[in-house]
Amino acid sequence: MTRTALTGARIFDGEEWIEGCALLINDGFIEDVVPQADIPFGVHQHKLDGGMLVPGFVDLQVNGGGGVLLNEDRSVDGLRTICAAHYQFGTTALLPTLITDTPEITAQTIAAGRDALAAQVPGFIGLHLEGPHLSLARKGAHDPKLIRPMNDTDLENLLAARKALPNLLTTVAAETVTPAQIERLVEGGVVVSIGHSDATIAQVEAAAKAGASMATHLFNAMSQIGNREPGVAGGVLTIGGMSAGLIADGIHVHPATIALALRAKVGPSRIFLVTDAMSLTGSDLQSFTLNGRVIHRANGALRLEDGTLAGADLTMIDAIRYMRDVVGISLEEALRMATLYPAHAMGVAHRHGFLGKGAVASFVHLGEHLAVKSTWIDGTAVYEA
Repeated sequence: MTRTALTGARIFDGEEWIEGCALLINDGFIEDVVPQADIPFGVHQHKLDGGMLVPGFVDLQVNGGGGVLLNEDRSVDGLRTICAAHYQFGTTALLPTLITDTPEITAQTIAAGRDALAAQVPGFIGLHLEGPHLSLARKGAHDPKLIRPMNDTDLENLLAARKALPNLLTTVAAETVTPAQIERLVEGGVVVSIGHSDATIAQVEAAAKAGASMATHLFNAMSQIGNREPGVAGGVLTIGGMSAGLIADGIHVHPATIALALRAKVGPSRIFLVTDAMSLTGSDLQSFTLNGRVIHRANGALRLEDGTLAGADLTMIDAIRYMRDVVGISLEEALRMATLYPAHAMGVAHRHGFLGKGAVASFVHLGEHLAVKSTWIDGTAVYEA
């Protein structure tokens, strides 16, 4: 077993700041947070030059990175590139996300995920299948020709995929996938999120009762809050058992709307941050192709030729900065929105989202202005600035 003590930085354990202590790592896990004077004899000490140690960021919606889009490269190497592209921005656990595609491409993606698990790709914790069982009325950038209802074969394939993967998230529309189908998926360990949906609040409530526990990119590609019909957005905010991903880039959701949502959200579930990143993240590329359609990068946004938003040009550390500096929440709460809250939403908070006994030794060393100085996964540095 390899034991290392990291010293010299303030530690944010997920709840509070700890001063003058060391993060004790043992064989890829956190053994404890101890005063520096109590570091066991013989343990190797790694001294940091100040700054902050915070839990590694957890991103449940990552379409690509490093020039690779999952829809276009469904391989272990592709998944490895996507994961690695996000290390420099502090993400240590992510769900590579497949945007609505054919049954054949979906099957290839699941097979690649299984192989990535066997290859122990750092940061890979499962897959997010966003579609194809969505609403045409709220399709966003998803190809309408590929959107379709869920049949028995689709359902069985999802259940089989979950058995092969540590975590599986699927985004569906509450009005096209039935509560009975949602219930079967949840019983099989699939996390079901409502998104790209034009559902009524009654339909969202039925989906939640069946086990749907999340909403995909809150306010985007969903029915909005109206005076007589709260829609998906209103349903998610008022149902305590549903969490919600949020793209905090100043383009997808107005900061005042974000602030209202944070005040309105009924617990215990929370709003958490996602990047919805595409292949351009971590690269200098200015365009890419999705399902044969060109998407351009300009002015901080990614758009189809007709102006439709297509994912986000966003990193997790920038989302944290935006929540602190623009929306005006505390740094601590912004960090929880990128760590603890998504970990709870995905059911992995026993290992991710905090720095304490039993957690994976996945964390970020932040410097001045929240610059990412280094990123560690399972006790190993995978990125150093």
